[in-house]
Amino acid sequence: MKKILGILILLAVAAGVIIATQMDWGSLQRTQTVKQDWVDVNIYYGGEKSRFLANPQTQKTLEKYKVRLNAAKAGSIEMATQLPTEGKDCLWPSNQIAVELARQAGKPVLADTNIFNSPMVFYAWRPVTEAFIKAGAAKRENGVISVDTAKLVELVQRQKRWKEDLGLDVYGALKIFSTDPRNSNSGNMWAGLLANTLNNGNVASAADLPKVLPAVQAYFRAMGYMEHSSGDIFENFLKQGMGARPIIMGYENQLVEFVIEHQEYRDVIRDKIDILYPTPTVFASHPLISLTGNCKRLEMALQDQDLQALAWKEHGFRSGLLGVSNSPDVLNVGGIPETVNQVMPLPEATVMQQIIDALE
Repeated sequence: MKKILGILILLAVAAGVIIATQMDWGSLQRTQTVKQDWVDVNIYYGGEKSRFLANPQTQKTLEKYKVRLNAAKAGSIEMATQLPTEGKDCLWPSNQIAVELARQAGKPVLADTNIFNSPMVFYAWRPVTEAFIKAGAAKRENGVISVDTAKLVELVQRQKRWKEDLGLDVYGALKIFSTDPRNSNSGNMWAGLLANTLNNGNVASAADLPKVLPAVQAYFRAMGYMEHSSGDIFENFLKQGMGARPIIMGYENQLVEFVIEHQEYRDVIRDKIDILYPTPTVFASHPLISLTGNCKRLEMALQDQDLQALAWKEHGFRSGLLGVSNSPDVLNVGGIPETVNQVMPLPEATVMQQIIDALE
């Protein structure tokens, strides 16, 4: 009898271990969170995430986690270094470097968690793409177009002109339009990638700046007016056409999101606009920076796996979490690879700050 009782006890212990090891503790924690009181969360966020935050499904997920979100749009660099953050619970920029810049600016950073990833890409009108392919700066393989970053920058430095040298009905010298790197993340990331490219394809360090900064400064001085928001430059790119914006730097998700929301333009965009993947490119991460404890609830809501899947399928944001699929098959846009492998890091935060300062 004692032997049978001992076996039963052992079986009970084993069952308890199995249940404990297989339980989704994250799910349990989220369930417990839902049972808590509502919390107000005040944030600055990058403009490229505006449509995601406005999505009714996103709103429902926030309600599920009992988050009342008060969100104000701001440039990533601007929110990390310039804007006052009193009364803000989180910053949600589009650049991991913004985390360190926020710390250097004296923001009360408690933690940061990456929510999404977005490779930086070029958007070009179809004749521009064909001109780059003809010039040997770009190529099309398996439906994906890549552009040699060094060759493209060389064309800019050699002051090649759209009409005279590339045969396009566009006025002026070749320029890659971007947002203002002093305020907006996409322009800031282009400045970092440009510095790396001018540094013979190596990550620019503080010791390299004396030789690369003059060229970076000259490049942006020649740009004239630059938008402060990634959303604004993308909208102007679409509205103003090839003559005003032949090619821009932006986030991969922007065209995906636009086509999903505006199916009536899908065929026009498919026939007239291309996504060009720089080789190499840089990744824009989207870290949620906690300034107060209230941010934790928002973090948990944004990590909801159903919401992560929605972010990819309807907004083109690659997940920042392990185990979440980012298959391009679910998208209504062609020319997007399942993975982006030709990637290099940006210069470290202190170097990027020196680049920003030099552009003031």
